[in-house]
Amino acid sequence: MTTLAIFDLDHTLIPADSDHGWGAFLVRHGYVDASEHKAMNDYFYEQYQAGSMNVLEYCEFSFQVFAKNDMATLNQWHEQFMNEFVNPVIHPQALELVQRHKDAGHIPVLISSTNEFVITPIAQKLGFTHIIGTRPEMKDGRYTGNVAGVPSFQAGKITRINEWLTEQGLGTWDDLACTFFYSDSMNDLPLLEKATFPVVTNPDERLQALALARHWMILELFAGA
Repeated sequence: MTTLAIFDLDHTLIPADSDHGWGAFLVRHGYVDASEHKAMNDYFYEQYQAGSMNVLEYCEFSFQVFAKNDMATLNQWHEQFMNEFVNPVIHPQALELVQRHKDAGHIPVLISSTNEFVITPIAQKLGFTHIIGTRPEMKDGRYTGNVAGVPSFQAGKITRINEWLTEQGLGTWDDLACTFFYSDSMNDLPLLEKATFPVVTNPDERLQALALARHWMILELFAGA
């Protein structure tokens, strides 16, 4: 039977938020209207932290830049983003944690509410081949600005994992031997509660208190880094 090691990305495997960081990167280089984009990027990030973000409204905002630019331009920007923002925050502790699960015969899966365009190169650098993010819709080689399917946010992460299990021919959640799930966020409470072994990673005070009350493992991945 299959064991999954499921990981959130932002503030779990990297000590940063790739989604907010991507928006800040676009602003810093003048690829978007600076004042308007920064205000909205910060607004939705505050909502995310509070657990009150409307994910479809956020996607409508954040996917505009995809619809307005071709793939060559977007890929060039992402390479620059990796060099400036992502590579400096990749820590060996994260790479080693993913590798330990691989060595144990588990299947590592990265799932993030951040869109797949932003997270895929980051996840690959961390050693993942199975990557689930919110999917921007694409037609004729360009992004449309719309969302494809269910966003991988809050309970949507469970939906997307179930879809992935079917696509991989792994049956259903009940067919799995067990599941690990690593996350820093209260937004991931539905999947933390569903996992066999929830591992609260780099938590804020609210999630740490909940983990202590429920006797969940707490991991400070970047302590001393």
